[in-house]
Formats: sequence, structure tokens, C-alpha cells
Amino acid sequence: MREIVHVQAGQCGNQIGSKFWEVISDEHGIQPDGTYQGETDLQLERIDVYYNEANCTKEICSTCCFG
Repeated sequence: MREIVHVQAGQCGNQIGSKFWEVISDEHGIQPDGTYQGETDLQLERIDVYYNEANCTKEICSTCCFG
């Protein structure tokens, strides 16, 4: 299993990080509320690299934000 720890700092880092998670979520079919609404099994193939499953229905991203 691979896991990526994403750290973002400052206003610029937080803005770039926010866009990063928006793109990753879209690529993997994850809605803003954390539920999976994807269309293909390929989207779930490596989802555990970026997300941890919570309550068997939602995906939680692994990130730290510093303002």
C-alpha cells in the first residue's frame, strides 16, 4: 500500500492545495461531501493512495493545512 502525505502552507500553498484536491477528487469520482459517484472501476483502482475510507461510505483525504 502506498500513501501520500500532502502538506500545504500559507495562502498560496492552500490555494494550490485546494485546486489539487479538486482535480484529484474529480479524477477519482469523489463528490465534495466525500461520497463516490464515479463511473468506472478504474477510478477506484488506486484511490487508497489519496483517500482513507470512513464509515464505509465516505472518502477522507490525507492533508495538513497551515495558514
